Amino acid sequence: MKLKLFLFILLTPFLFSCNNSNNEENNEDENEDSLVNSTFNSVEFNSDSAYSYVQKQVDFGPRVPNTSSHKNCGNWLTSMLQKWCDTVYVQNFEITNYKKQLLNGKNIIGSINPNAKRRLLLCAHWDTRPQADQDSINPNKPSDGANDGGSGVGVLLEIARQLNIKKPETGIDIIFFDLEDGGSNNENEVEGTWCLGSQHWARNTHIPDYRALNGILLDMVGATNATFAHEGMSVKFDNNFLGIVWQAAASMGFGNYFINFTKDGITDDHVYVSVLAKVPTIDIIEYDPRTQTGFGKYWHTHKDNMSIIDKNTLLAVGKTVLYVSYNFLKLTNYN
Repeated sequence: MKLKLFLFILLTPFLFSCNNSNNEENNEDENEDSLVNSTFNSVEFNSDSAYSYVQKQVDFGPRVPNTSSHKNCGNWLTSMLQKWCDTVYVQNFEITNYKKQLLNGKNIIGSINPNAKRRLLLCAHWDTRPQADQDSINPNKPSDGANDGGSGVGVLLEIARQLNIKKPETGIDIIFFDLEDGGSNNENEVEGTWCLGSQHWARNTHIPDYRALNGILLDMVGATNATFAHEGMSVKFDNNFLGIVWQAAASMGFGNYFINFTKDGITDDHVYVSVLAKVPTIDIIEYDPRTQTGFGKYWHTHKDNMSIIDKNTLLAVGKTVLYVSYNFLKLTNYN
């Protein structure tokens, strides 16, 4: 994704008031809290399973376009969605990047409850940056891409598996976008060189006039002790839905991951989904205040391997997104 300077604004924390006027109201509140906790706990997300899906992608090798690793992983991802989704679409396309290289891209889409009109889109990119250009060692070779690419896909594969076991009321579309991570770092040519797969899909959706009410993008969601701030473009596209997702995470005990800070926006797949495809989409993406980039220290380096992937982080993100998927219409008042 395109990198920008991140500015951080501490948001006003949620304020809660308690009314202790009588025991009856207190009992009602306790019963309601118990019901909410029971609902959260009923959401099954297996972090071991998600971790294994990240590992499987890494085992293929860097998923760099026009390589056998990329081709083989794409075929595997397609087969996995075919196991768990009602309908799977494979969108093969050719596109020229900023280096004038012709790339073979593949967007992979799995639809659950395809006839449901009210839909939620979940997405991540599955390709690996062609070079670890932020590393001082072997910067021209690609990294494993365990977190940047692999983690979001791993979480969504486990979500697809769970949604197949217990069907949601909402229609769910899971999209693995290709060619996200091959853009230019040159400030004079950076715009439009990233997120080529989501740009193509947004202009050529897998079904004509595709519509979803909201979308969630997962990008770099597996690192140890990761934190996810309010990304600026997500705030612009649908701040209300972002608040719903972050509140759900906090209520499930994941507030240490989903923090109430706002950072500058970045160009990521959600921008093209929101602007071109008209699906307001938020980005759950790691924010690290200790780095100049705002991303983890592993970002676009060879440190982006399985050693940084943490099952607790995968659980926090996966369980939150799965809960929102099951309760989407109720949480958003779309009923």
